[in-house]
Amino acid sequence: MSDPVEGPRADRERLKRLMMEAVDREISAENLAELKAALANRPELRAELETFTRVKEVTDTMTRNRPPDEIWDRYWEGVYRRLERGIGWILTSMGAIVLLLWGSWVGGRELIASTDLPVFVRWSIMAVAAGLVVLFVSVARERLFLWKSDPYKDVTR
Repeated sequence: MSDPVEGPRADRERLKRLMMEAVDREISAENLAELKAALANRPELRAELETFTRVKEVTDTMTRNRPPDEIWDRYWEGVYRRLERGIGWILTSMGAIVLLLWGSWVGGRELIASTDLPVFVRWSIMAVAAGLVVLFVSVARERLFLWKSDPYKDVTR
């Protein structure tokens, strides 16, 4: 039963696994004989098997309490509300980014059409403008969210 290389710890783990198989009624006849032989010599294992069996009986007979319908209704309202607001913020952010980029493009047409500056400088300026638009929308959205949930917004010094 105990492998000299693995030692008593491996033996204990194997016996524990066999006990769990027995509690779940999934143990083979060979493993059951091995478990019975170990249980005959070790009363602490018998006590542990009894504990496992009692826990299994209790968990098999347990039922979950079903929350009242009003709690479920409030839960789903919250889910729908968060989903709707999330979609709304995504669409608003995308629309703001597109409009600000379009405005930057119209304003930067002269910059692009200009032949006074090298091409990489003109495109770099447009990339900076596009990045600033995205950052502006992101910061504005975050500030709005923080403002709504800020516990100190009504505190005056």
